[in-house]
Amino acid sequence: MPRHSKALRASAALAIAIALLATIALAGCSSEATTTTAAPSADSARGYTDITPDQLAEMLENKDFVFVNTHVPYEGEIEQTDLFIDFEKAAELVTELPADKNAKIVVYCQSDRMSNIAAAEWVKAGYTNIYNLEGGFVAWEDAGYELLDLGR
Repeated sequence: MPRHSKALRASAALAIAIALLATIALAGCSSEATTTTAAPSADSARGYTDITPDQLAEMLENKDFVFVNTHVPYEGEIEQTDLFIDFEKAAELVTELPADKNAKIVVYCQSDRMSNIAAAEWVKAGYTNIYNLEGGFVAWEDAGYELLDLGR
């Protein structure tokens, strides 16, 4: 292989590396400071929105949603839970949810594995306003919030 083509490829690779570094550096130099938390938005691929324990706590202050625990077996619940729907029966028990497919529904379980499964089933069934507690009630407790054990 001729020496000048090796040198040309090395120069091109160096130029690309410098361009990438410059882009990364400039991206971190935003002059706008953000101090507020953005509102949750639906993940378009999944069709539902993950929320943090703090976001859920704020939502519970003015509750305007159906609150569903999908964890089996029962290991506890967050105050104001409305329904307990086994994640494995989420598709067949969709009739337990509001008839309005635009109704706001917040779902959780212990870690968010089961609630993600249920949320995906309900999106398939046409529900458009689903929120999932990211990290489940483990994250809820880790954030300092209370988990009730009513022995259901």
